[in-house]
Amino acid sequence: MTVSRAMPVTSPRRSAPGTENWPLLRVRRQLFGSVGNAILTALALWALLVTLPGFIRWAFIDAVWSSHDPKACREAAGACWAVVAEKHRVMLFGTFPYDQHWRAGLAVVIVLAMMAVSAFRRLWSWKLVVAWMLTAAAVLVLMLGGVFGFAPVGTHQWGGAPLTLLLFVGTVIGGMPAAILLALGRRSSLPAIRALCIGFIEIVRGVPLIAILFMASLMIPLFMPEGVSVDKVLRAQLGMIAFFAAFAAEIVRGGLAAIPRQQYEAADAIGLSYAQAMSRIILPQALAIALPALMNDIVRAFKNTTFVSIIGLFDILRATSTAIQDPLWTLFAAEAYLFIAAIYFTFCFAMSAYAGRIERDLPGGERHERG
Repeated sequence: MTVSRAMPVTSPRRSAPGTENWPLLRVRRQLFGSVGNAILTALALWALLVTLPGFIRWAFIDAVWSSHDPKACREAAGACWAVVAEKHRVMLFGTFPYDQHWRAGLAVVIVLAMMAVSAFRRLWSWKLVVAWMLTAAAVLVLMLGGVFGFAPVGTHQWGGAPLTLLLFVGTVIGGMPAAILLALGRRSSLPAIRALCIGFIEIVRGVPLIAILFMASLMIPLFMPEGVSVDKVLRAQLGMIAFFAAFAAEIVRGGLAAIPRQQYEAADAIGLSYAQAMSRIILPQALAIALPALMNDIVRAFKNTTFVSIIGLFDILRATSTAIQDPLWTLFAAEAYLFIAAIYFTFCFAMSAYAGRIERDLPGGERHERG
């Protein structure tokens, strides 16, 4: 006689709470998680419904996109994007020689391509440093000329997007090593080095960037030997590097302070020198901790390039302001500035999104994002 055994009934395996459709749950929690959030969400949706249709009609439907005659813009009910089509070369390249704009445009493309390549962390190695050095050489050849048959162009003729982008890249590339050295110097056991680093950081952090640019533009030539002059763009670059380095140094110092003391003791125990311990153990961890905050400072450095217009450099904002001085197109300055604002927003949003991706990829980042 056989006895049949009933098979146990098993319930389907369920996902852990919070892991199924968590992006949708996160959006619901943030927009409608409380009464206050629900009210604010409703008000925001109402504001969009009221303003968005009119803006779309003004910016797209009734807009004038291309016309050499400003009369068409004055008769139109929408935006005059024709001012961008008419003045875009002055807005984007400033006082760079008109017939050489292709060189400035190629320099911008090369720099943007290198920035995109540098975003892939698997490519972060000494080869990337070499690639940036070659990029810098190629960009200087294109911008300065005087070799390979290129007509020479002085830095006083640089302007627009190339100048903005070069100042930004130079600030980050020159400021990050300086920030690391200042952060290490501030934690040094040598009183003289520590005092110098603290003095530099606190003085620069306590002075507006405009004042630093004025000092770099006016004071540096006074300290140079007779007959020796420093290029105006280089002076502005040095001022921006100093300003960025002072703020970034405090962020790096915060990352260093977050490293447990046991890490330092472990480095000493295996016989590593100070340089080896910092380069192989301490700094990689500290920079990983400080990276999200550093990206915020990098975004600010990009926006700070607009301040160089105060010392007479034609960045993209100053070049736009000059372009719309034409009496025929001055009524449509809003459209020109909106175009420049879109450029700044695109760059800053891309860098912010990249910073968020890095933060999520750090240990515990995804858990923090879901929580």
